[in-house]
Amino acid sequence: MPEDIQVQHAKTSDMTEEKRSVPSGMLRYRKLLIVLAHIGCFMAALTLAFIFTFSYSDLQSKRRIVYQLPILLMAVVPIKLLVFGWFRQYHGWWRYVGLSDLMQIAKSALVSTIVLIVVWEYGYSLLGQIIVPETLLQKVKNNIDQIQQQSESAITLTEKSSYGRKHANLKGLESFLEVSRIGKIRGELTKLPVNSAKRIEMEQYYAKVKDTQRSIEGLLVLDLFTTIIVVAGLRMFVRLYHEEFFSETRGTARRFLIIGAGNAGEALLREMLRRKDANYEVVGFVDDDPLKQGMSIHGIEVLGTVEQLPEICKKRSIDEIAIAIPSATRKQLRHVVQVCQGTKLRFSTIPSLTDIASGKLKVSQMRDVDIDDLLGRDVVRLDLGEIETFLKDKVILVTGAGGSIGSEMCRQVCGFGPKLLLLLEQAENPLFFIERELEKSFPDVPIKAIICDITDKVRVDQLFEIYHPQVVIHAAAHKHVPLMEGNPGEAIKNNVVGTRNMADAADATGATDFVMISTDKAVNPTSIMGSSKRIAEMYIQDLNKTSGTHFVTVRFGNVLGSNGSVIPIFNKQIADGGPVTVTHPEMTRYFMTIPEASQLVLQAATMGTGGEIFLLDMGEPVKIVDLARELITLSGFRPGEDIEIEYSGLRPGEKLFEELSIEGEDMIPTDHPKIAIWKTITKDRQELHAGIEEIVNVASMQDRSKIVAAIKKLIPEYIGQN
Repeated sequence: MPEDIQVQHAKTSDMTEEKRSVPSGMLRYRKLLIVLAHIGCFMAALTLAFIFTFSYSDLQSKRRIVYQLPILLMAVVPIKLLVFGWFRQYHGWWRYVGLSDLMQIAKSALVSTIVLIVVWEYGYSLLGQIIVPETLLQKVKNNIDQIQQQSESAITLTEKSSYGRKHANLKGLESFLEVSRIGKIRGELTKLPVNSAKRIEMEQYYAKVKDTQRSIEGLLVLDLFTTIIVVAGLRMFVRLYHEEFFSETRGTARRFLIIGAGNAGEALLREMLRRKDANYEVVGFVDDDPLKQGMSIHGIEVLGTVEQLPEICKKRSIDEIAIAIPSATRKQLRHVVQVCQGTKLRFSTIPSLTDIASGKLKVSQMRDVDIDDLLGRDVVRLDLGEIETFLKDKVILVTGAGGSIGSEMCRQVCGFGPKLLLLLEQAENPLFFIERELEKSFPDVPIKAIICDITDKVRVDQLFEIYHPQVVIHAAAHKHVPLMEGNPGEAIKNNVVGTRNMADAADATGATDFVMISTDKAVNPTSIMGSSKRIAEMYIQDLNKTSGTHFVTVRFGNVLGSNGSVIPIFNKQIADGGPVTVTHPEMTRYFMTIPEASQLVLQAATMGTGGEIFLLDMGEPVKIVDLARELITLSGFRPGEDIEIEYSGLRPGEKLFEELSIEGEDMIPTDHPKIAIWKTITKDRQELHAGIEEIVNVASMQDRSKIVAAIKKLIPEYIGQN
């Protein structure tokens, strides 16, 4: 599914889930309901602060609850509403609340408290006489005196108790209102003589009023903490409801194990707990860190190490494993899969931390682990400046443009802004598709699709005369070893004659660079295909001696996922239920990804002086039978049980081991760690051309024995069968 459709689907899924879990009326008036919920929280927080601040006897007498609490609520709630609104506390989805939201709540509450204390300490004492008129204060005092007299004349205990409560309530109100006069009292106090009876009486009165002021200040400070607790508690309850109590898939979820109890693993767990529609039940973590063993993250335990995976999966009935280690190497990923061989599991991995941090992908956007993850290598270091100089504003010709390597070469070249890109291909359907893809992806790059058989010298020469390509990337070739063993004349015609036609045309029209893509099968060849590529290497290496064109060859091994390669074949066999056929238990090959190979070809093309045969570092060789087991395991099957592996025997022309190393006495290192130059002794031109002519002549007869005999004259190391 395309990424933009995935994103849209995710958004639609979120909206659908929201509608299922929240009534539509609540969504319509959501903001109003949030404001009302905050008002309730503020009132509850202040009430709790009252309960914790004042003694039980004070509450029982209601001297503060009846008058002071309502008055404070009328002042506190509006100020908090304004401050919390300024901090945008009425806009978030509570079901997604996290630490950042709790920090914002704390900031809002702190600023609210500071504002309230400033208003109480300074505003109320300075403007108190305007807010509380003298008549109001006097009226309260008169009512207190009146109730005091009524209480003294009361006969029954019930009457005395009733008057006593009223008297206490009014005294609480009086003390609150008297704070409005604290500035005035302080001013009058300074005018009285020291140690006078009047001053002593006034100081006692001032101390009583000051005590009331400080008690309210303490109350507001305590309200800071109760506000944080109540508001955050409500939001956490909403999130808890969605994560724990609301789930349409409870009981049907797949049992899920996360490898990696780090930041990525925690983020994945958190998002899966939130999204119950993901249909997963996280059972535990696995991590090799001994300090994490037995620890819990959000209530989910670290159950053991990677080596204990089979036992854990069997004991806990695990259905799927997620590898939540974005920094894991390919070797580590392979180890996880190899340890789990024999367990019927599905493997997933999460996006890189870079993609998650940039917002491009979410942690929950997992994908299946594929063979590229296990066999691919680290990102190739390229000198982009040199490659840009090599390609920019030039006419570039790519042969075999519809093939796996050729099409990727076209994509890479387009990224460097060529003046014109010529797509040369014999097969019309692949050419049609790559042309459409490039026109869509690189609308600013001029592209010309050309159907041409490279063995047709007249057509090739005509094209070079028309377009005068400056850089030729020659990827066209017959490459299937067993097919070429059965059709040896075609291998010679396409790989030798076709390359000769392209090289001669480049030389004749003054192309600056010619890059031939070769194969590891050209090293001590055992097949017609490998030997045909070796002959092509020899021809362009010899031509470089007298040509103004810079001819180079780049050799590498198998590429992952190329047309007709072993991986698509294995995947098809697995999809059909098996068996997976491997030629030999010891068959070993080198692998690299198509983009990596293409990038290194371009880098190698910028090096040297011409005539070099560059070798690419293919990394460690991989046993084909191990590759088959890993593909079966990644597909959720058990090798040897659900899907059988059968050995079919070596096919004609195949080797058990490919010879491709960038180290050794016959290797010259370059400035790039993944590229070396193969030292080779060139043949005499006359002998080389005579040998090629003989091979070409016998190739047209399609007589295998004569073709093999001619090849052995030119390539003594060829050990193919007659």
